[in-house]
Amino acid sequence: MPEEMPLMRNRTFVLMFIAGIFAVVGFSMFLTTVSWFAVTEMDSAMAVGLVLMAATIPRLVMMVFGGVVADKYKKTTIMFITNLTQGVLLFVLYLFVANDNLTLTILLILAGLFGMLDAFFGPASTSLIPKIVAKKQLQRANAVFQGADQISFIIGPIIAGLMMETVSIAGSFLVATILVLFSAIFIFPPLIKEAAVGERISQSPLQDLKDGFQYVRSSNFLLIGLVVLITLNFFVFGALHVAIPLLVDTHGGSPLNLSFMEASLGVGMLLGSVILGAYTIKRRRGAMTLYGLLASLVLFIIFALVPSLTWLTIFIFFIGFSMVFVYIPFFTVAQENTDGHIMSSDEHYFSSYEWV
Repeated sequence: MPEEMPLMRNRTFVLMFIAGIFAVVGFSMFLTTVSWFAVTEMDSAMAVGLVLMAATIPRLVMMVFGGVVADKYKKTTIMFITNLTQGVLLFVLYLFVANDNLTLTILLILAGLFGMLDAFFGPASTSLIPKIVAKKQLQRANAVFQGADQISFIIGPIIAGLMMETVSIAGSFLVATILVLFSAIFIFPPLIKEAAVGERISQSPLQDLKDGFQYVRSSNFLLIGLVVLITLNFFVFGALHVAIPLLVDTHGGSPLNLSFMEASLGVGMLLGSVILGAYTIKRRRGAMTLYGLLASLVLFIIFALVPSLTWLTIFIFFIGFSMVFVYIPFFTVAQENTDGHIMSSDEHYFSSYEWV
């Protein structure tokens, strides 16, 4: 078990924390910029959905293998290679945009590759947390990481909006590239003393996958959690990412309006993360997850009926706030109760929701 110490004195935790901020700011800039590019430069509402589908579907397919890889190799190595490769892809995207050569086909290919890489980063980062902090600190550690993510999701869209408003879309992609590469530097494996991968029974990846599926099927909590997360990701979070740029364009908004709406979502999630970081839920965490899902769905229905950008920005704050009460309690219980030897293979079914 990791030694219990203040989180910010845990060197590995701090490096992961900093790397995560750079990665998510860069990622959120990419998401905001590519959405605006699809709506305005390609003049196609359908292009937004196609780009997100291109990123999501390959990711869902590769997630089947992401957890197996995270279980067999050092997680920091996986995270470093993933970030470095994503940085290269972003730079290629910048070159295409700067030279006015980006077509929908190229954009779909790059988005698909980006999503496939995230399928390896998510399981590695998620399964590393319980290995570097004490069990009693899991909810707080998850809340801190979630809070950092949401601060980053606030900062990223604002930077992207400012860059697109004052410089260019290409400039926004270039800044995102630099930030993701900074993330790779902080997660560089020699800087982090990660223990060697433990001894495991030698078996094929197919058998590892079979064991993971069987483990999930044997747990009613994990099965219900899977249904809850799929519902939230596809019907709320994923739908929001498609709807936001379209609504901004429909109401005659600018890149700054787009960034304010995405930042509002991040502020809501940040507030929820701060509350859960300060107050540990010890009972009825499963019920809290379901209440959070119900609140998110109701708020999303209201959001769909709101007629102005100002009110849309307000309601998206409350949607973000309620979503945190789905993710953090579930991940904490899953980490506390999942057997260590199957943690990586199991958690990849539930990790990293940004692309969905």
